[in-house]
Amino acid sequence: MKVIYFAGGCFWGVEKYFQLIDDHIQTKVGYIQSSHVNPTYNQIVNSEVEAIEAVKITYDPEKIGLNNLLDYLFLIIDPTLKFQQGNDIGYQYQTGVFFENIEDQVVIDDYLNKIKGKYDQFHFLNQKLDNFYLAEDEHQNYLIKDPTGYCHIDFSIMSKIKNNHK
Repeated sequence: MKVIYFAGGCFWGVEKYFQLIDDHIQTKVGYIQSSHVNPTYNQIVNSEVEAIEAVKITYDPEKIGLNNLLDYLFLIIDPTLKFQQGNDIGYQYQTGVFFENIEDQVVIDDYLNKIKGKYDQFHFLNQKLDNFYLAEDEHQNYLIKDPTGYCHIDFSIMSKIKNNHK
């Protein structure tokens, strides 16, 4: 199993989206690249702490590759926006990928170099992981617990993804 961290705006929708892509993906939501140890949701949304909402994705590289995961991420984000995705605006809603090892960095760098030219502006972080703190329990699997909860992601894209993933 391998681990990668994605930021794509509000972590509720990003988590649910990746859970729907493949049964072999495990997710946890949290705060990444935080300026403080173990921040809380309230500290982040009130701009008391700089941290980015992110999803820790644990996956089996024999079942799904990092390039595939990046493809899926770019279907739901707008990397031309800085500090915003959908109606969510703020430091915590940046987009990016965060890696733990050099092998992943090489794959990510290659991937991003191929797609950057498609965009007039490109506000997408590509960083080595400094820290990741789990979000509070109420944020884990939030859209499973509250299916009518807010989400900036259009889940109708899932039919296209499911067909391409087979």
